[in-house]
Amino acid sequence: MARSQPPVLAPVPAAGHTALLVIDMISCWDFPDAEKLLPGAHAIAARIATLKARCTRAGVPTIYVNDNRGRWRSDFSKLVELSLAAGGAGAEITSALLPEETDYFVLKPKQSAFFATPLELLLAYLKARRLIVTGVASDQCIVATVADAGMRDLEAIVPRDCVASQTPARNERFLRQAKEALRVSTPLASRIRLPAKR
Repeated sequence: MARSQPPVLAPVPAAGHTALLVIDMISCWDFPDAEKLLPGAHAIAARIATLKARCTRAGVPTIYVNDNRGRWRSDFSKLVELSLAAGGAGAEITSALLPEETDYFVLKPKQSAFFATPLELLLAYLKARRLIVTGVASDQCIVATVADAGMRDLEAIVPRDCVASQTPARNERFLRQAKEALRVSTPLASRIRLPAKR
């Protein structure tokens, strides 16, 4: 006798067709240049957490996007556990941004959140066409993701107080490029308009 399958959950469309991306903030920070990137990530974690709380209240889903670091058997929940166990500033970041059961996650093999990942399908499932992109590193994974979003006719917003790079100068260069070359809005997170609370 065949076992019955659990019912497929009906998709809950993203409020305002908007989704929040949190890129590479959950980590053990054990990669080259991590010591240069970690202070910036630590500085923006609380602001991303505040924005995430606003998004959750508004019905805007959060999607965590992380490198698989060449580990093709990666598991996001295990990464969260390892990050918390590592202690220090990395664990503080993870604690501040602790994923909830209603959040989504995507593991990526390269810089862009779209490259060789199911992100595009997930966004279609959520009916999300507007992305709020946060995290690190702004001039690497964030810029690649924003450029790929544009090629898919998706709107990207980068809150300038919720992204960081290895140095403030690099981050400022990215923000100028985002605004001038990519035509991406870079407001403060508190100025981003979200759908009315559900």
